[in-house]
Amino acid sequence: MTAATATATARTGLAPYQTRRTFAIISHPDAGKTTLTEKLLAASGAIQQAGAVRGRASMRATRSDWMEIEQQRGISITSSVMTFEHDGLTFNLLDTPGHSDFSEDTYRTLTAVDAAIMVIDMAKGIESQTLKLFEVCRLRDIPIITFVNKVDREGLGALEILDTVADTLALDVSPVVWPVGQGVDFKGTIDLIGKRLLSPSGEVLETFEDVEDLMLDETYLADPVFASAFEMLDLALSGYPAFDRATYLEGHLTPVIFGSALKSISVAELLMALGTWAPEPRPQPAEPNPIQPSDNKVSGFVFKVQANMNANHRDRIAFVRLSSGTFKRGMRLKNVRSGKDMAVTNPMFFFGQSRELAEEAVAGDIVGIPNHGTLSVGDTLTEGAAIKVTGIPNFAPEIIRRVRLTDPIKAKQLAKALSDLAEEGVAQVFRRMIGADWLVGVVGQLQLEVLQSRIEKEYGVPIAFESVGYELARWVAAEDKAELKKFIDANRSTLAEDKDGNPIYLAQSNWWLTRMQQDYPKVEFFATRERA
Repeated sequence: MTAATATATARTGLAPYQTRRTFAIISHPDAGKTTLTEKLLAASGAIQQAGAVRGRASMRATRSDWMEIEQQRGISITSSVMTFEHDGLTFNLLDTPGHSDFSEDTYRTLTAVDAAIMVIDMAKGIESQTLKLFEVCRLRDIPIITFVNKVDREGLGALEILDTVADTLALDVSPVVWPVGQGVDFKGTIDLIGKRLLSPSGEVLETFEDVEDLMLDETYLADPVFASAFEMLDLALSGYPAFDRATYLEGHLTPVIFGSALKSISVAELLMALGTWAPEPRPQPAEPNPIQPSDNKVSGFVFKVQANMNANHRDRIAFVRLSSGTFKRGMRLKNVRSGKDMAVTNPMFFFGQSRELAEEAVAGDIVGIPNHGTLSVGDTLTEGAAIKVTGIPNFAPEIIRRVRLTDPIKAKQLAKALSDLAEEGVAQVFRRMIGADWLVGVVGQLQLEVLQSRIEKEYGVPIAFESVGYELARWVAAEDKAELKKFIDANRSTLAEDKDGNPIYLAQSNWWLTRMQQDYPKVEFFATRERA
């Protein structure tokens, strides 16, 4: 791609927040998301050598998968943040969990980004989790760049991939980096924006003014792999629209880049596309009015809390996406939920598990704030204005289990562990209204395994889980407080409270939920609940 539009000198007239690109990488598990994260960091110069996801027994672990359980299983189970600079821009990269059991963490992460890279495995096309995450992006109008990974392996044809993306996602597609062959016949890529023909190693083989000239070059047409690639490209160019940035920013079109994260094919082009096309920080949905990134007053919101990133110090970090203003270390910010001010003396930027002191940050930046339980997911921080960021919900769990403590002496440690990890979003924690049982609610089985592993490793508390016979959980509320009290008094044995003290109904089956809705028509049952 041409570098003229993406040089540092071209950015000198911009406000600091306009040089930020905050984006997430989303995909189905095993599509190559974390490997791509590593290679983007390497391409930017942020690291010297990218780690590999596979073969961790003999190779370095990736920067973004820093938990021991992540490194053992070779998957991402928690979102991580990498801040790095390249070509006059500051990139905030959020690597999200690909596994569907951690979709709630991914959803919250997507509230903090302005753009996304959707990674698709060339052999598999659009997969279920990719589709779910795309729908979240669509709800928030997040523009997407599509990276079709593993072009150096056998897979679906490039045209078939474009057709699948267009048909499945109801989205216009525009090829911007096209493959020449695939698998053992892979011979390079055609950069349609930079007007270059590249070898598999990234060497420039040819430049052109018009791709039609390249596709008529007899030297290449004599090679059946090139001839086939040119034919498919001609069909793609005639069947799909040319890239248009305005349509992309509206979320109606995705540029498609074919490459290989593992072999660093098209990674530099992807990084250039992010810098050139991805949006600067956008207005943040909030009440009473959206927050404009150009506002002078500082505002931001907590989209994630992570406990024990440094197990030796039992730390607890709130990840804050800044929405406006210029934040400086030592500022006092108001937590709108609690109404209390707090001095932010040790804010930090992240590079996976590593961190450095943040002296200054602007809209679009992700800042970590150490705290001891004062900040929760969904909290809005401001210089004083009563603003509440919206769109960060809790989801009703799909699996409910009782926590069984194998060592009764450690009851206090268990309460601390569950409280910390509930704030973090590893699981939702409920306390029965009758009895002292701790219940946990999760989306998938893997969450239970992670919860059990972390409580034992980080808090020294061995636990087990038991079935309690409940299949559904729903928050309950009513405009008529007397009606809500009547419902609670009559059903205490099937009610619990979440960490904020909100009542939640536990149903043995969908039949029981329907029965309760019929018996108490003035009570509302919610599968999602806006963060307090």
